Amino acid sequence: MQRVVLDTNILVSALLKPASKPAEIIRAMAMQKILVFYNQAIFMEYEAVLPRAKFGFAATDVSYLLRLFQLQGVLLKPDSGARPLPDESDRIFYDTAKVAGAYLVTGNIKHYPRAAFIVTPAAFRQMVAG
Repeated sequence: MQRVVLDTNILVSALLKPASKPAEIIRAMAMQKILVFYNQAIFMEYEAVLPRAKFGFAATDVSYLLRLFQLQGVLLKPDSGARPLPDESDRIFYDTAKVAGAYLVTGNIKHYPRAAFIVTPAAFRQMVAG
């Protein structure tokens, strides 16, 4: 089973576009085809970002997604790494993926250093399908 950490932009994209590759990743999580890891800081970011009025997501959709993480995700307590990142606010995702031995799926590749475990939704979808 593929291990994965999902950047917040993946959840936003999945809710915005139900037929998108990010939405396919969320469905794979719901069907227990992938194992998703997160930490408390990641979950707090999800809780803060998803309900924002600018997105207009239904509260029930946000609640479902957050509950899905609580029920099927794996909560970790990773140590903070020392490698500098282009956007330090993304460290929570990077460090969690490193500790979990997971892929970090993001729509913002440029926010991270080049590493084989950091992939786009399209690349991750190909790995899961292949």
